[in-house]
Amino acid sequence: MNALAGRLSGTLAPEGILVNTKVYIHEFIDVVGHNRARYMQHMAANWSPLAQEERGQLCYGIWGVVGSTGRWPQVLNIWEEDGFHGLADSFRHELGHPDLQDPALARWWAAAAEMRSGGFDRILVPHPEMPTIEELVRGEHRGEAYAHELITVGPGSAWRFLDAVWEDSEKIGADFGWQLIGAWCTAMRNRDECVLLWRIPTWEAWAGAEREAARGRELLPAKEVFVRGRQRILLADSPLSPTRTGRQPSRADRVDWTD
Repeated sequence: MNALAGRLSGTLAPEGILVNTKVYIHEFIDVVGHNRARYMQHMAANWSPLAQEERGQLCYGIWGVVGSTGRWPQVLNIWEEDGFHGLADSFRHELGHPDLQDPALARWWAAAAEMRSGGFDRILVPHPEMPTIEELVRGEHRGEAYAHELITVGPGSAWRFLDAVWEDSEKIGADFGWQLIGAWCTAMRNRDECVLLWRIPTWEAWAGAEREAARGRELLPAKEVFVRGRQRILLADSPLSPTRTGRQPSRADRVDWTD
């Protein structure tokens, strides 16, 4: 059984561990002015607790894009849904109204509109060995930085590429200290786009790997023949991101908001 079939059927991996059957919403948000910190707080404390309760949606992480490496000011949100059926329920909850918006969130949307100008979203399907957010935060869950990679591969090659990345991730960790915590294929495409997320323990570990990359040694598996394009940016996790705190945002985190 291939990786994709095993994941979507919810079968057990050979080691007896249930494979990751979640799907993820990946959002790049363009922030207006100097509102990035305020927006990340609004997203985590004012949105996520309600989404957990009403939609079963978990916060995988919220990060600020390091402007010297990508678009600025920008925020990355990743949300974990309970498979495609869970995502369908979430869409119905949000869009099953005449104005295509949950009326209970009208105030939240109005506040968010003051802080952002738009963005770009993807739906991501995880590699079966990738940890869910609950699994990830059981262990060491903090990096000083994170590297986000958008990889374009040949049509139909995404899962072969991700399998190769996952096979080589321990060696990359041993050489550079980077840990692969996210590996996804973008849904609703031709299996030609992947997203990788690396946890980097220190800025020195980032600098060492980038120095080697500049000399021609890349953080990619030996089977990089599949790769057609690649972009890497850096991220810093927000104060309430589970990758920093080890827990989901809660109503107790709210500082300027009441339901």
